[in-house]
Amino acid sequence: MTHAEITAFFDEATNNASYVVADPATGKCAIIDSLLEYDAASGHTATVSANKLAAHVRATGLDVEWIIDTHVHADHLSAAHYLKSELGGKTAIGEHITQVQEIFGKLFNVEADFRTDGSQFDHLFSDGETYSVGSIDARAMHTPGHTPACMTHLIGDAAFVGDTLFMPDYGTARCDFPGGDAHLLFQSIQRIFELPDETRVFLNHDYLPDGRSDYRWESTIGEQKRANIHVHADVSESDFVAMRNARDATLAVPSLIIPSVQVNMRGGEFPPPEDNGVRYIKVPVNAL
Repeated sequence: MTHAEITAFFDEATNNASYVVADPATGKCAIIDSLLEYDAASGHTATVSANKLAAHVRATGLDVEWIIDTHVHADHLSAAHYLKSELGGKTAIGEHITQVQEIFGKLFNVEADFRTDGSQFDHLFSDGETYSVGSIDARAMHTPGHTPACMTHLIGDAAFVGDTLFMPDYGTARCDFPGGDAHLLFQSIQRIFELPDETRVFLNHDYLPDGRSDYRWESTIGEQKRANIHVHADVSESDFVAMRNARDATLAVPSLIIPSVQVNMRGGEFPPPEDNGVRYIKVPVNAL
């Protein structure tokens, strides 16, 4: 498989890794899982992290083809819309975004003309769809469980798994969000594990488990199969589901889930202005 050139940008406030994935042969690139800063107290946004990605793209003379979100993130706001306005490229997400829009559109009682067909994005990836980043072959894989719309993107020799897997010493994603399913997550991970052992695996988050002081976001399929504390090769589906459900029952709601989902299911845009010209984030009371 072709070796993609990958530059990571890590945001400690959200523990999020974003990526610029470049084809050196053509100068084309994809941006994966970008973020906007959001201050919940004031409702203000900032583009510090996104501007770092944009500066790297410009400094290296890259041409953006894709701006991809692996799923509708619940812990940070996507910068996809902003980066498209700055750099061009097509915004994209998995086709099952429609399920997320249906679920959370009802929860947030969105405006009457909110579309639940995914048309806020330029492209919706289907399971098994092939595409390219420059001359590098790429493939989208539907890997639900954390959310219904999670996708893994295999670009050359690198797999971008979103929140499906973390570093082996931290484990796997939670499955207790609306539409999540621990059985599906286990099955999705087994599908990812069918990739060659040498495949590089790039993760969306790192939370510094006990005993580790340095952030990490790159692993391999072989390392995950041998050493992932939740889902190594000897773990059965029933044991995994029992562990995952018990663990999820102890987890707090992510601090930015309310603004994140409302923005991210719209491709990185805020809800439309109301009659006073102001955009609002709704906070459902006793609903999450």
